[in-house]
Amino acid sequence: MSGRIEGKVAVVTGGCSGIGLATVHRFVEEGARVVIGDIDAAAGKALADGLGGVDVATYVQVDVTSKEQVDALFQTAKDTYGSVDIAFNNAGISPPEDDSILDTDLDAWRRVQEVNLTSVYLCCKAALTHMLEQGSGSIVNTASFVAVMGAATSQISYSASKGGVLSMSRELGVQFARRGVRVNALCPGPVNTPLLKELFASDAERAARRLVHVPMGRFAEPEEMADAVLFLASDESSFITASTFLVDGGISGAYVTPL
Repeated sequence: MSGRIEGKVAVVTGGCSGIGLATVHRFVEEGARVVIGDIDAAAGKALADGLGGVDVATYVQVDVTSKEQVDALFQTAKDTYGSVDIAFNNAGISPPEDDSILDTDLDAWRRVQEVNLTSVYLCCKAALTHMLEQGSGSIVNTASFVAVMGAATSQISYSASKGGVLSMSRELGVQFARRGVRVNALCPGPVNTPLLKELFASDAERAARRLVHVPMGRFAEPEEMADAVLFLASDESSFITASTFLVDGGISGAYVTPL
């Protein structure tokens, strides 16, 4: 099957790496025009050019914690391509300073909340402005499996922020269901992204503890998450909203994982 989102206009934040990058490529393969929001200007411009330039993709440098910049990101999609049909609000961080509540200071807590949770609030608000006007749209917010269960490796602000993303997604999905806009939360398990690789490099034991809890015995690849995002963005999921969409290799279904 191809052309599953043919003619749609998508905005992807955190689009230059990891799940966001894989999703940008997947969306383009399936016929969408994509506005890529990311803080990395060099990578963003190269990505948009490599995909075919403005006919296919546009890069916008954005700090997702800035309301003005987020509003401008979504307005660019509207002005350039005529609509905002899909929003994949995916930008996030997981810094080493975010650890046990006993060790995580207030500045680290606030930084993670701003990037991981406040940014999703800002992106949803901006996307809804356009989607409600046109009477249709699909919003996919990146939460995490730690939004539904305790993390074996403590990242107190990250876990709390992803719980907030999940709760907000459910509320918005219910609130706007009868106005043509669907909102769902993607809840990935551990994914083989630069964030995870950085964790392995800095603390291999901490990272390895994640793998032992995955029934499938491996980490997900970004492309597997992109396939899930595509499904939620497309009309194939037209009766799915306010959903906790777990793509976690079985973590949330396991009591213990046999070795």
